[in-house]
Amino acid sequence: MKYLNIRTGRFISRPNRFIAHVDIDGREEVVHVKNTGRCREIFIPGTEVALEESDNPNRKTRFDLVGAKKEGIGWINVDSQAPNKVVKEWLAESLEAKEIFPGVTYIKPEYTFGKSRVDFYMEGEGRKILMEIKGVTLEREKIGYFPDAPTERGVKHLDELTEASKQGYECWIGFVIQMEGVDVVYPNETTHPEFKTAMDRAIEAGVGVIYLGCSVTPEELKIDRVKIYKK
Repeated sequence: MKYLNIRTGRFISRPNRFIAHVDIDGREEVVHVKNTGRCREIFIPGTEVALEESDNPNRKTRFDLVGAKKEGIGWINVDSQAPNKVVKEWLAESLEAKEIFPGVTYIKPEYTFGKSRVDFYMEGEGRKILMEIKGVTLEREKIGYFPDAPTERGVKHLDELTEASKQGYECWIGFVIQMEGVDVVYPNETTHPEFKTAMDRAIEAGVGVIYLGCSVTPEELKIDRVKIYKK
C-alpha cells in the first residue's frame, strides 16, 4: 500500500493517544496519530516521523502521523489501519499467498463469527478459512512483540479462532510486522499475560500463525517475507 502527499518532521510530544505535536520545517503542528497504542519506544522527542497530508480542508488536523524512524531498525509504519490493507493486497496479488491458500476463490473482509468480527474469511476447494490480523510495531533486539498495551479485544479474537478451529474452520492469526529486520513475533507476556495464554490455547487447538514481514518507507508498506508456524 502507498501513501500520498508524505512530509517528514520531528516528534515533539504526544499529549494523548490521538494527537501529537510535531516540528515541520520549524513550525509546531498538531497532527493526528493513526495508532492508539503506547508506542513509547517509538515516539521519542526528536525522532523523525512521516506525515500524510490530508486533502480534506475541513479537518481539524492537517496531517496523519503514519511512520517513525527508529535507530537500528529504520522506518516503522505506525498506521493501525495499514495491516489489514496490506494483507488484502497481499492476498489478491502475491504468488506466495496463493501457495499458502491455494484454490481460494472468495475473500470477505470483516466476517462475523460468534461475537467477533474476524478480519478475513476465505473459501476455496472445500476450505473455510478465518484469519485475524494484528499489526506489530513493538521491537526489542530485533524481535517483535504483541501487544504493546493490554488488549481484551485481542484475547477475545483468539478465543473465537480457537472455537472456530474446533468447529472445523482453518484458522490463522497473522502478525503484520510493520518494520524491517524483524521476522518473528512473541506474545508480550510482561504487558498482557492473558494474551499469551489465549495464544497458547489457540495454537493447541490448531490455529496457525503467519508472520508477515514488511519493507517500509515513509511512502509505502509492502509484505516481502513470510514465515508460518502451525502445530
